[in-house]
Amino acid sequence: MQRRIKITLIGAGSIVFTRNLLGDIFSYPELADCEVALHDIDEHRLRLAEMVAQRRAAALGVKPLITASTDRRRALDGAQFVISTIQVGGYKPATVTDFEIPKKFGLEQTIGDTLGIGGIMRGLRTIPVQLAMLKDMEDVCAPGAIHLNYVNPMAMITWALNQASKRIPTVGLCHSVQHTAHELALDLGIPAEEIDYTCAGINHMSFYTKFEHKGVDLYPRLRQIYADGQAPDWNRVRYEMLHQLGHFPTESSEHFAEYVPWFIKKGREDLLAKYNIPLDEYPGRCQIFEHAWPYIERELQAPGTQDVQALTAELEAANIHVMPRNITEAARLLEGLNAVNRSVEYGGQIIHSMVSGTPRVVYGNVRNHHLIDNLPQGCAVEVPCLVDANGVQPTRVGKLPIQLAALMRTNVNVQELVVAAITEQKREHVYHAAMLDPHTAAVLDLSQIRAMVDELLVAHRAFLPDYLQA
Repeated sequence: MQRRIKITLIGAGSIVFTRNLLGDIFSYPELADCEVALHDIDEHRLRLAEMVAQRRAAALGVKPLITASTDRRRALDGAQFVISTIQVGGYKPATVTDFEIPKKFGLEQTIGDTLGIGGIMRGLRTIPVQLAMLKDMEDVCAPGAIHLNYVNPMAMITWALNQASKRIPTVGLCHSVQHTAHELALDLGIPAEEIDYTCAGINHMSFYTKFEHKGVDLYPRLRQIYADGQAPDWNRVRYEMLHQLGHFPTESSEHFAEYVPWFIKKGREDLLAKYNIPLDEYPGRCQIFEHAWPYIERELQAPGTQDVQALTAELEAANIHVMPRNITEAARLLEGLNAVNRSVEYGGQIIHSMVSGTPRVVYGNVRNHHLIDNLPQGCAVEVPCLVDANGVQPTRVGKLPIQLAALMRTNVNVQELVVAAITEQKREHVYHAAMLDPHTAAVLDLSQIRAMVDELLVAHRAFLPDYLQA
């Protein structure tokens, strides 16, 4: 009898990812009878994730084997595919700390999960946990297992894990490439499936090197949108980068604004207004889910009781400081608990291609082994990857436009230092990373940076290894 394909979700309590990924996986006939092992350290959230998994299977009329365990090694035992969606420290206290302490020093952020001081601290909390998880994978996963990582800071984690293991490859997965292509298709009035694009770079700072419709370059039309002042309010930063650098970046404006030194500055509310930059956007998103969770739990425990209008009204009354579209997305999450349509996530597509042999091209974060010539070898890069029964095979890009690679290297420097702080167990590199971070260095002087890092290391001591303790 053929053994079931085993897929393990680490951090299954991340309900949005669990819902989307399992809906995708269960929709493929080749995966309909797979084994799904759910793991989370929060038993309550784990039980909710199990309900979500059962709901997705029932909606699609399939019968996978679904298990749930707080024992990580048990969940990983025999897995061929591992998907991780963890958040070490959670919104409270970790994310709140990442925003509140820097704010005392005059350093403000929008998202704080990829670069900047927030991304640095998240990396320091997360990489040691994932390295321990990787060791468990090496011990108990099936031969040829692959790790699909959705956890931020994506580039730092992908770099550290692939440097640590030659047996279990980590492919970092994000949805910014395909989401941005859909957004630009709306701006242009062209069906997204008709657009042909290529992009490359680092996670959250890739750029489209080709963006065409039926062989016609679409960049002149995008530049005209900028020239006419017609860029969507929530996308002004990225259209400005198109104007300045000649190419469109893949990550959202609120993210991109804190990866560079030009948009968030002390006393420059005019810049925030001009580019519509939402400070504290990520904490606002977390607050949305604090309001949404009771509705989600009621719907999971008693199907048919969802009240999208009541949730929307509650969120609007709470006056949470986020981009308006995020309130709509929270309502869609509640509605989507019963949806059966596939998401745009790459995780399910990769698993299906590797199991069925169906060829696909996805954008994955992998180690730079002669893939992009003008980025450092060994760093994590985001490139087109062919996926089939042979696995995930990155494609060579060559040399990026020099101005794009130069900008990316300012972020790669920070990533490298955070990885070195962990792998070399050298606390001093945390200061170095913060000193070289573009946004942090544009706002704070050296004494402020050191004082801020010291305070953050003390505040996060419960989540940090001993060698990083203040």
